[in-house]
This record gives sequence, C-alpha cells and structure tokens, in this order.
Amino acid sequence: MDHVKTIIRLKGFWLHLPLQFAIWLHSFYTVLSLQAASDPSHISSASLLASPPKSGTFEPFEIPPSVIPNFSFPVGSLPPMYPASPLNYDPVLTGRCPANFSAISSIVELTASDCNHQFAAILGNVICCPQFSSLLHIFQGFHSINSDKLILQNAVADDCFQDIVSILAGKGASMSIPTICPTKASNLTGGSCPVKDITSFEKTVNTSKLLEACSTIDQLKECCRPICQPAVMEAVVKISGMQSFMNDNKIVETSDHVDVLNDCKGVVYAYISRKLTHDKANNAFRILSACKVNKACPLSLKQPSEVIAACKNVAAPSPSCCSSLNTYIAGIQRQMLITNKQAIMCAITLGSMLRKGGVMTNIYELCDVDLKDFSLQGVVSIVTFDSPYISAITHDAI
Repeated sequence: MDHVKTIIRLKGFWLHLPLQFAIWLHSFYTVLSLQAASDPSHISSASLLASPPKSGTFEPFEIPPSVIPNFSFPVGSLPPMYPASPLNYDPVLTGRCPANFSAISSIVELTASDCNHQFAAILGNVICCPQFSSLLHIFQGFHSINSDKLILQNAVADDCFQDIVSILAGKGASMSIPTICPTKASNLTGGSCPVKDITSFEKTVNTSKLLEACSTIDQLKECCRPICQPAVMEAVVKISGMQSFMNDNKIVETSDHVDVLNDCKGVVYAYISRKLTHDKANNAFRILSACKVNKACPLSLKQPSEVIAACKNVAAPSPSCCSSLNTYIAGIQRQMLITNKQAIMCAITLGSMLRKGGVMTNIYELCDVDLKDFSLQGVVSIVTFDSPYISAITHDAI
C-alpha cells in the first residue's frame, strides 16, 4: 500500500513539474525586462538575433518597452544647424494703423522669412525686395476692403508702413528693409494717379480682362510671351489718362509721365490684390517682379580701368590680365546675389565697357570666366547654400 502511495506522489510531482517550470520561466523574463528598462546600455540579444519572416504576410506587432533603448541626451540645447536667429518678439506698433494684420499673416510670415536679418542685404534684389513689395500691394488692397478706396491717406500710410516693418522685424526680418528696398510708404498712397477708388476704376478699366490675365500666370511664359503685363499696362494707361501720349502703342515718356504711370500701377496692383486670394496675388506679383529684375544688371559696375590697362593688348592668356579681371569680378560678385539672367546682363554690360576701353580680345574665354562667376553660383563662400532662406531663390532665378 505504501508503494502505491509513493507511485501516486511521483506521478503528481511529474505532472506539476511543467507547470512549475512555466511559472519560473515567466518570472525569469519579468526580471530581465525590469533590468533592461533600468539599464540604458543593456541591449537584448533577442533583438540582435531577430530576423524578418521568410515569406507570407504578417500582422502588426507591438514592441515591448523593454527592448527600446533609452538614450539620454546631454543637458543643454544641441548646436544649431544654421546661424542662430533672434527670438521672435512682440513689436511695438504705432497704434494708428487701422488694420488686422492677422488676416494676411501667411504673407507676413513669408516676407519675414525672405527678408531674414542675416540675408536681407545680400538677397535684397532677388528675394527680399520683390516679396516686401508684394506684401505692400496685398496690404494696400486688403486695407481698403471695406471702403471704396484703393489707396491709403499719407499719414495712415506712414504709420502702417512703420508697423509692417516692425512686425516683420519681430518675426526675424531685417530692420533695414526700408533702406535695402526701394519701396516706400508713399507707394501706398497712389501718389499722382488720378484714379484712386473702386467705382472710377471699374468704370475706366476692363476689369474682367485684367483679372483673367493675372489670376493664373505661367511662370515660364510670362517673361517671354507676357499676358498679365500687357493687361496691367493697359489698365495703367487708362486710369492715368495717358492715351493722348501714346505713339505706336508706346507712351512718349517724360519724368512726370513715369511718376504717374508708376503710381497708377500701384493702384492697379491694389485692385488685383483686392479681387484675388492673397496667395494668387502674391504669386502674380513675384512672377511679374522676376520678369522685371531679369531685364537689367543690378550690380554697380565701376569703370574697369585696371582690367583695361592689363588686358588691352593681350592676345593670349596672361597672368596679369586674368588676375586683374578675376579681382574685378570678385569685387562686384559680393555686392548681392543675382539670378542667372541678371548675370548674363552683367557679363554683357562689362564686356561692352571693356570693348569701349579698347580690349578687343575675348578675355572671358582667355581667362576661363563663365556665367557662374557673375551669378549666385559663384558665391558659395559667402553664404551656406543649404540654408532654408536660400531655397527661395529658385522662384526668381528663371
């Protein structure tokens, strides 16, 4: 009988042994998980040996926190990827500009980025000034949205212009925008343009034709086969009353005529801004600006006397001639960033100056000078081109 009881106990022991082993195994893995969570340097060998399924599909699975490494970062902020910008701040406004700037916040933010204080001067001609001018056109049209006026009175224009510059500076833009860019507070007033209200404007101008031409602009075609620009000029001529000064579809310009035309162009842009969305209006103004800036060389080209003296009688590559030419180009290159089309105009202008000085040989070819030496491609040493502010150049460098 005792023998039978012993056999029964042994059977019970072997039956419970797997259950006890399972409980022990679960406790062991729990302890390992707690150790891994408390020790950041511990990496489970299971994670190193894990391999993807050989075939078939599988369902998403959850990763237990214990196998996720817990890397601790050093105290303090990481070094900046780009040069540090000043923190944004709330600007002090005049309190005399009746405008809700938050309604055009997207254009304000874009302008502040394009006129960042670190790059505004060097990007002025290509990026900052065109965008700042566009902002003012949009503001002019938006400001008068609840009235019949397309312009601002002089005193209000001064205060609003000051507030706009202050708001941009509070968002990281340069406070020197008024000196970098030619656009002034007076551009908001309509100046000497005789038409300054919606009623007179719509009676004088074929507005449907104007808006159809400028609501959607092809960036590649507008500068070569313009559609919006002629529609704008037609409206400008009509509201300026200059039809009588037309000759072969061109205005016989005097200094007074130029002022009136420029003032009326601002009124036309204000009307466009009032009728189009902010984004569409901004896109139109930027493309029109790109067409304009690419027509001339914006660099200040001083008389190349030293280059002429060194290269006048050169017929083959000359170290002194090439050194003088490269020094001259390096000097003008650092004035500002320019587009490729502007670089072409600058190269042509300088070449003309050299020919007038008696340099008849193509010293560009002799000295291995090409377009990139005049354009923004040649100034990599001045700024870092992985900066987010430089990416906007592609919009205008056409």
